[in-house]
Amino acid sequence: VAAAYCGLIPRHNESGKLKGRTSISKLGPARIRCKLYMAAIVAGQWNKRIKRHKLTLINNGKTPMQAVCANMRKLIHICFGVIKNQEVFKLQES
Repeated sequence: VAAAYCGLIPRHNESGKLKGRTSISKLGPARIRCKLYMAAIVAGQWNKRIKRHKLTLINNGKTPMQAVCANMRKLIHICFGVIKNQEVFKLQES
């Protein structure tokens, strides 16, 4: 729900020969996406879980920008979970 509000859900762009192209929907407020973008860039450098997620996506053939957008979505899910459950976020090493 939070990712859809922020415009971070995938939207299929297919027309003619362009099949299977996706981008983010950008339906929500751009200010939130701007702040999430910078947070995802920093988290991709310093947060071990987010960094591992980014590297996995890049190794699976995604572009660096697609990995950043996926990290933005992951961050919004983490924030929503913290608010919903009223618990402190714990970075569990696995």
